Amino acid sequence: MTQLVLPEHTNAIGTIFGGQVAAWIDVCGAIAAQRFCRKQVVTASIDELVFHNAIQRGHIAIFRSAVNAAWNRSMEVGVKVEGEDPLTGVRTHTASAYLTFVALEPDGARAFVPRLLPENDDDRRRALEAGVRREHRLRNR
Repeated sequence: MTQLVLPEHTNAIGTIFGGQVAAWIDVCGAIAAQRFCRKQVVTASIDELVFHNAIQRGHIAIFRSAVNAAWNRSMEVGVKVEGEDPLTGVRTHTASAYLTFVALEPDGARAFVPRLLPENDDDRRRALEAGVRREHRLRNR
Protein backbone atom coordinates (compact mmCIF):
# COMPACT_ATOMS: atom_id res chain seq x y z
CA MET A 1 0.00 0.00 0.00
CA THR A 2 1.37 3.45 -0.82
CA GLN A 3 0.26 6.87 0.32
CA LEU A 4 1.45 10.33 -0.63
CA VAL A 5 2.14 12.33 2.54
CA LEU A 6 0.12 15.52 2.12
CA PRO A 7 0.05 18.62 4.34
CA GLU A 8 -3.05 17.36 6.21
CA HIS A 9 -1.04 14.27 7.27
CA THR A 10 1.79 16.29 8.85
CA ASN A 11 2.58 18.26 11.96
CA ALA A 12 3.99 21.79 12.31
CA ILE A 13 7.51 20.66 11.35
CA GLY A 14 6.39 18.91 8.16
CA THR A 15 6.68 15.29 9.27
CA ILE A 16 3.89 12.74 9.30
CA PHE A 17 1.66 12.38 12.36
CA GLY A 18 2.34 9.12 14.21
CA GLY A 19 -1.40 8.53 14.47
CA GLN A 20 -1.71 8.71 10.70
CA VAL A 21 0.99 6.08 10.31
CA ALA A 22 -0.78 3.90 12.89
CA ALA A 23 -4.10 4.24 11.04
CA TRP A 24 -2.53 3.28 7.72
CA ILE A 25 -0.73 0.34 9.39
CA ASP A 26 -4.11 -0.87 10.64
CA VAL A 27 -5.68 -0.60 7.17
CA CYS A 28 -2.76 -2.35 5.46
CA GLY A 29 -2.75 -5.15 8.05
CA ALA A 30 -6.51 -5.61 7.81
CA ILE A 31 -6.30 -5.98 4.03
CA ALA A 32 -3.71 -8.77 4.38
CA ALA A 33 -5.77 -10.53 7.06
CA GLN A 34 -9.02 -10.27 5.12
CA ARG A 35 -7.45 -11.49 1.89
CA PHE A 36 -5.96 -14.45 3.76
CA CYS A 37 -9.14 -15.64 5.50
CA ARG A 38 -11.73 -14.17 3.08
CA LYS A 39 -13.82 -12.93 6.01
CA GLN A 40 -14.42 -9.63 7.75
CA VAL A 41 -11.75 -8.94 10.36
CA VAL A 42 -11.32 -6.66 13.34
CA THR A 43 -8.14 -5.52 15.03
CA ALA A 44 -7.59 -7.18 18.40
CA SER A 45 -4.18 -5.67 19.17
CA ILE A 46 -1.26 -3.71 17.82
CA ASP A 47 2.07 -4.51 19.43
CA GLU A 48 4.57 -1.84 20.36
CA LEU A 49 4.94 0.77 17.64
CA VAL A 50 8.31 2.53 17.56
CA PHE A 51 9.13 5.25 15.05
CA HIS A 52 12.68 5.02 13.75
CA ASN A 53 12.59 7.78 11.14
CA ALA A 54 10.08 10.42 10.14
CA ILE A 55 8.44 10.70 6.74
CA GLN A 56 8.51 14.18 5.27
CA ARG A 57 5.61 16.04 3.66
CA GLY A 58 5.67 15.28 -0.07
CA HIS A 59 7.34 11.92 0.41
CA ILE A 60 5.73 8.53 -0.13
CA ALA A 61 4.75 6.19 2.70
CA ILE A 62 5.12 2.53 1.69
CA PHE A 63 3.43 -0.22 3.72
CA ARG A 64 4.14 -3.94 3.27
CA SER A 65 2.12 -6.52 5.15
CA ALA A 66 2.11 -10.29 5.47
CA VAL A 67 0.27 -12.84 7.57
CA ASN A 68 2.92 -14.37 9.83
CA ALA A 69 0.79 -17.00 11.58
CA ALA A 70 -2.81 -18.15 11.87
CA TRP A 71 -4.41 -19.86 14.83
CA ASN A 72 -8.01 -20.98 15.31
CA ARG A 73 -9.77 -17.63 15.01
CA SER A 74 -7.01 -15.07 14.85
CA MET A 75 -3.94 -14.20 12.84
CA GLU A 76 -0.82 -12.12 13.29
CA VAL A 77 0.08 -9.72 10.51
CA GLY A 78 3.40 -7.92 10.30
CA VAL A 79 3.53 -4.49 8.69
CA LYS A 80 6.72 -2.68 7.70
CA VAL A 81 6.65 1.02 6.88
CA GLU A 82 9.18 2.90 4.78
CA GLY A 83 9.37 6.50 3.68
CA GLU A 84 10.57 7.22 0.15
CA ASP A 85 11.88 10.46 -1.27
CA PRO A 86 10.17 10.53 -4.68
CA LEU A 87 12.95 12.63 -6.21
CA THR A 88 15.84 10.35 -5.26
CA GLY A 89 14.16 7.01 -4.60
CA VAL A 90 15.96 6.72 -1.26
CA ARG A 91 13.94 4.72 1.26
CA THR A 92 14.23 4.75 5.04
CA HIS A 93 12.69 2.37 7.55
CA THR A 94 10.04 4.29 9.46
CA ALA A 95 8.32 1.73 11.68
CA SER A 96 7.25 -1.90 12.02
CA ALA A 97 4.31 -3.36 13.88
CA TYR A 98 2.65 -6.68 14.56
CA LEU A 99 -1.14 -6.74 14.63
CA THR A 100 -3.58 -9.42 15.71
CA PHE A 101 -6.82 -9.70 13.76
CA VAL A 102 -9.88 -11.76 14.59
CA ALA A 103 -12.06 -13.11 11.77
CA LEU A 104 -15.82 -12.66 11.97
CA GLU A 105 -18.85 -14.52 10.71
CA PRO A 106 -21.63 -12.43 9.09
CA ASP A 107 -23.50 -12.46 12.43
CA GLY A 108 -20.45 -11.04 14.25
CA ALA A 109 -19.37 -14.28 15.92
CA ARG A 110 -15.70 -15.18 15.84
CA ALA A 111 -14.91 -17.26 12.77
CA PHE A 112 -12.32 -19.95 12.16
CA VAL A 113 -9.42 -19.03 9.87
CA PRO A 114 -7.57 -21.31 7.47
CA ARG A 115 -4.23 -22.83 8.40
CA LEU A 116 -1.16 -21.01 7.19
CA LEU A 117 1.38 -23.44 5.81
CA PRO A 118 4.94 -22.06 5.79
CA GLU A 119 6.56 -22.50 2.39
CA ASN A 120 10.20 -21.67 3.20
CA ASP A 121 12.65 -21.01 6.04
CA ASP A 122 11.66 -17.33 6.28
CA ASP A 123 7.97 -18.28 6.61
CA ARG A 124 8.84 -20.81 9.33
CA ARG A 125 10.93 -18.23 11.22
CA ARG A 126 8.12 -15.64 11.05
CA ALA A 127 5.56 -18.21 12.26
CA LEU A 128 7.79 -19.29 15.15
CA GLU A 129 8.42 -15.69 16.22
CA ALA A 130 4.69 -14.93 15.92
CA GLY A 131 3.96 -17.82 18.28
CA VAL A 132 6.34 -16.39 20.88
CA ARG A 133 4.70 -12.96 20.60
CA ARG A 134 1.25 -14.56 20.89
CA GLU A 135 2.22 -16.35 24.10
CA HIS A 136 3.45 -13.05 25.50
CA ARG A 137 0.23 -11.24 24.52
CA LEU A 138 -1.95 -13.94 26.05
CA ARG A 139 0.05 -13.90 29.29
CA ASN A 140 -0.35 -10.14 29.58
CA ARG A 141 -4.08 -9.92 28.90
